[in-house]
Amino acid sequence: MTQHQLSIEARFRPEILERILRVVRHRGFQICNMNMASGLNTENINIEMTVASQRSVDLLSTQLSKLMDVACVQIQHQQQTTQQIRA
Repeated sequence: MTQHQLSIEARFRPEILERILRVVRHRGFQICNMNMASGLNTENINIEMTVASQRSVDLLSTQLSKLMDVACVQIQHQQQTTQQIRA
C-alpha cells in the first residue's frame, strides 16, 4: 500500500473531524497517523494525516476539498512535491 501525507485546513465545527474521517473511510483509505491542532485563530484547525491505500490519493483529496468547512487540502507526494487544492 502506498502512503501519502495530507495537510487539511478547515473551519472548526464540532462535526468536521467526523466528516473527514467518514470520507477517508468511504474512499478506501486507512489512516496510519493523524495530528490535529488549532490554527492561529481558534476558528480554524489544521489536520495532518498519513493515509495508505492502493487507490489514487487524488480521489480522496478531491472529495475532501468538497466538504463545506474544508478550506484547503495539500498532498505531499512521495517525490516530496506538494499539490494544493483550495475549496
